[in-house]
Amino acid sequence: MPLVTIDVIKNVFTPDQKEALIEKVTEAMIAVEGENMRGVTWVRINEFEGGDWAIGGKRLGAADIHALQKGEAA
Repeated sequence: MPLVTIDVIKNVFTPDQKEALIEKVTEAMIAVEGENMRGVTWVRINEFEGGDWAIGGKRLGAADIHALQKGEAA
C-alpha cells in the first residue's frame, strides 16, 4: 500500500491546488505501479505552521514561499 506524504507550509497552497497535487501525484504513482493499486494508493498533505520550517537555518513562512513563487528572494 503506497503512501506519499507531501509536507508544505500552511497557507501556501489553496484547496484547489492541494486537490491538484493529490490528483497528479496519484496519477504518477499509478503510472508506475499499475491501475490495480489506485484503491490502495494514499496521498496526504501535512501542513506546518510558518516558522516551523527552515532551510539553511532560515525559518520560512507562507509569505516567503509566495515571494519565491513570484521569483523574488525569500
